Amino acid sequence: MSGADDTWYVYMVRCADGSLYTGIAKDVRRRLGEHNGSNGTGAKYTRARQPVELVFQERAASRSEAARREYAIKRLPRSAKLRMISDCGEE
Repeated sequence: MSGADDTWYVYMVRCADGSLYTGIAKDVRRRLGEHNGSNGTGAKYTRARQPVELVFQERAASRSEAARREYAIKRLPRSAKLRMISDCGEE
């Protein structure tokens, strides 16, 4: 079964301290709200670095593809991540 409900995204946020956090989600806007919320549903890393701002997102065909891409992005140097952000017109 395929459709919009099966779509996953890889995303990057810029934290208040300037660091970058990469994650995956089906609903990036909801996840961004969780990262910025005080209810404890955001990632431990971003809780202490609020507010966060969405700077990059990329569609993936499946959860496993999104997870593989997330892993690959996390392994990139910061300079390459910043290039990805500027290439997508977010910076």
